[in-house]
Amino acid sequence: MAASLVLFASLQLAALAGAGATVVHYPPSASNINNLTFVLNGTGAPGIFNSSVTPEKDYGEYNWCNMPHVRVQEYKTPSKEYTLEYVEIIQRHHKRTPYASNTFFKEDITWNCDGEGPVVYGKGPSGTSSDVSVIQWSAYTDSQNPWTNTVGPGFVGTNCQLPQITSGGLEDSHEHGADIRAVYAERLGLGETYDETTNQIRVTNNVITSQVAGALVKGLFPLTTNLSVLLQSDTYDSLEPVYSCPTANSLFTSYTTDSANWTDHLTAAAPLYAKLDAVSGTSNPDSGGWHTSFDHYYDNLSAKLCHGKPLPCSVNDTSLCVTMDEANEVFRLGNWEYSYYYRDAPASTQYSALHYGVFFLELKAHLEAAMDGGKIKYFHNIAHDGSVSPVLGFLQIATMVWPGMGSEVVFELYKNAEKSYFMRVLWGGQPMDTSTPMGTLDMVPVQTFFDYIDSMVGSGAELLSACGV
Repeated sequence: MAASLVLFASLQLAALAGAGATVVHYPPSASNINNLTFVLNGTGAPGIFNSSVTPEKDYGEYNWCNMPHVRVQEYKTPSKEYTLEYVEIIQRHHKRTPYASNTFFKEDITWNCDGEGPVVYGKGPSGTSSDVSVIQWSAYTDSQNPWTNTVGPGFVGTNCQLPQITSGGLEDSHEHGADIRAVYAERLGLGETYDETTNQIRVTNNVITSQVAGALVKGLFPLTTNLSVLLQSDTYDSLEPVYSCPTANSLFTSYTTDSANWTDHLTAAAPLYAKLDAVSGTSNPDSGGWHTSFDHYYDNLSAKLCHGKPLPCSVNDTSLCVTMDEANEVFRLGNWEYSYYYRDAPASTQYSALHYGVFFLELKAHLEAAMDGGKIKYFHNIAHDGSVSPVLGFLQIATMVWPGMGSEVVFELYKNAEKSYFMRVLWGGQPMDTSTPMGTLDMVPVQTFFDYIDSMVGSGAELLSACGV
């Protein structure tokens, strides 16, 4: 059945691309990230997991807590024959508490969000509604609610709204914005106040992206006091994404749930699961997805370490604790999983083309508008790991990782003296290496870049049809 689904999707994509073109999968480079033998038997973490700070001499290294981004210190300015015309960035939000679904550890480690709760209130054009005091959420439990200790997160008594961007994540967001400003303000003529006629900020329907926007914009446009951000409907948002694409869903299932290439690593990791389950009290099998991937354990453990919290011990037997070696194995497995999801599985490129094709249609239109003399010079998208990952899969990055907190992809549009246009795409602040014939995305002719998008997506109508909608 899995093979038939892949063939079906291939036929759909062939029709979608048009003119006989098809999506071509170029395998990623071999590395310790996608070497399952090393992942299961190696040592150490695949980067930094315990601090937002990367030592200056190591900047550019994978840091799950605060990924490398464009900064003046490392930025490579193209030769003077090129003029920067337009920049679009898509980034993951910055560090946060875990999601509630990832906090079913029976543990006594708590999260304190005093003074950093989400701000939620309405604002009108005039009158008292526009002058309302800031309303900040503070989660609480009540002993009279009998469900308090039977459902919900293991962090009983937390005043955090799970998930929410933490104060540390907000600080990282502000620094990220300031670093971007230092690189692009003069090059693009960005003012100190956000101006929606020349700049655009876009978020998803998940409130944590708006929390990041509030801090990032103060670094990016420091004199801004109020702004309106772009948001698509939660029924078809292309940034998160949530638009319906049954073909993509079936394709993903065919090479994960229905494939031994996926389930074999879960079987091989059974000894690790047994140790983690002994600490968390999670049953195996379970109904919450703890054993269908390492997502839940990864999120729980990495969030703790990024915020200086200890690894958990069992509340029933304090001698049972998650060790650093076990956490590092979880982190290696999580990165292996994302490499498989978006690059190693042969059908993963087709999946990214379907699952995130709308974003690239929008990006292409933004670039074309800039080439036609449009006023928008800077566009910033704040999204999720499930957004940045298919961007990397679509572009077929040479070495895939699980995009950490604040990870970004930067699309730069340049024009030379002959009025020809070129693309540079940055990952971690440097030109992205891909496995495609485009190679390193450094001053690629814009039409070559557009042709690649067309071969992957086609038109909006063709993508809609290929998705089976």
